[in-house]
Amino acid sequence: MLRDGSGKIASVGRAHNQEGVEYLYTSLKQVYKKSFVPLEEYCHFADFFSPVMSDNDIEAKPFVLLIGQYSVGKTSFINHLLGDPPGGYPGSNVGPEPTTDRFVAIMHGPEDRVLPGNAVAVSPGKPFNGLQVFGNAFLQKFQCSESRSEILQSMTLIDTPGVLSGEKQRIGRNYDMSQVCRWFAERSDLILLLFDAHKLDISDELKTVIESLRGNDDKIRIVLNKADQVNPQQLMRVYGALMWSLGKVFRTPEVTRVYISSFWNSPYAPTGRASHELFDKEKLDLFRDLRDIPKNAAVRRVNELVKRARTCKVHALICACLRKMMPSMFGKEKKQKELLDNLEVIFQAVAQEHGISPGDFPEAGGYRERMQRWTGTGRTLANLPKLNKDLIRKLDDCLRNDVPSLLRPLAIGGPEVAALELPRYQVPPPPPVFVVGAAPVLGLRSH
Repeated sequence: MLRDGSGKIASVGRAHNQEGVEYLYTSLKQVYKKSFVPLEEYCHFADFFSPVMSDNDIEAKPFVLLIGQYSVGKTSFINHLLGDPPGGYPGSNVGPEPTTDRFVAIMHGPEDRVLPGNAVAVSPGKPFNGLQVFGNAFLQKFQCSESRSEILQSMTLIDTPGVLSGEKQRIGRNYDMSQVCRWFAERSDLILLLFDAHKLDISDELKTVIESLRGNDDKIRIVLNKADQVNPQQLMRVYGALMWSLGKVFRTPEVTRVYISSFWNSPYAPTGRASHELFDKEKLDLFRDLRDIPKNAAVRRVNELVKRARTCKVHALICACLRKMMPSMFGKEKKQKELLDNLEVIFQAVAQEHGISPGDFPEAGGYRERMQRWTGTGRTLANLPKLNKDLIRKLDDCLRNDVPSLLRPLAIGGPEVAALELPRYQVPPPPPVFVVGAAPVLGLRSH
């Protein structure tokens, strides 16, 4: 941190930034209810995308979502971040077999305890109310583990069941794992996809889960764990094989960042000890990303709300276009099928008419399925809402004027933020602690 001789600069900067963040969250909640919610309710946004956001959703601590196949080290990774507590975080199990059989939200609490999913979903102080849409079958496989770990004062970690391969295991789930992962991904600030250096195959279920993360590509980081179990020559081949496999799933020209190391509290294995300098640097890079999450959480929350607003606007325009193209009396069923089969053409027409970027439109296949479910309840496309220009104009004015003004109190790039710069990480024997405001963010032991 930057300090004067007495440390006053850092404390003043911290207080100013904290006030700015609190003001931002309060204002965001007001702006959302005033300008976003009316359009969301008018165009049935919750039926196609996600329910109206609560205050807890907006001001929740940053989420870090961990996804991977079984026994890749997700739970061990989390315990390492928490300082390797004896026995792990409350309710955790570690082993070579699939030990984590449920979604677990690891949050800060006054004492170590485990809360069942149904109670957590209706708790007014937790941002999981939206999980009720997945029903009791999922909530029985969801729990919240509260811990007094200082890291959790700044973020919430989401542990997930190990993704299995084979049709039998996939059928055995009585909830849609890919949709649950998508729900968490949309609310996460960072998504870590973990792979074991000895298990690079991407199963059908893992491929489905990764595809469900589309639209959140900027949050995804790849972690190649247990890299110390192979020698440098094998590691080079493993890395190449992993990138080839990921390229077939992500289908993007950009290269996803891959961190290569061994994330647990044990010395590196003799096989990969020659690469220890690489492993240390890669670990520092990943932990630097994690360290910066709370610092950027407020701005990212604004970004997510703006993204949601643009999606809602596009949805409203598509609904109005589909409604307008439906016949008033005869041939409704035939015309409806024709319109849904040609959604891509509808998207192009809406984009040209209203000057909207094609990148703002939802994926046509998924949107078609949601529209078919909506019309399968006795409704037709003629029941979609007509265009409400007043609500659209109100949302546009908010995005043009209100939202940018909210960011000014944060003084982005100003001296107050400079005063909050975190100390550079060094590798001493005891684990150091990074601090954002009053909340420690991350500790790391050196091998």
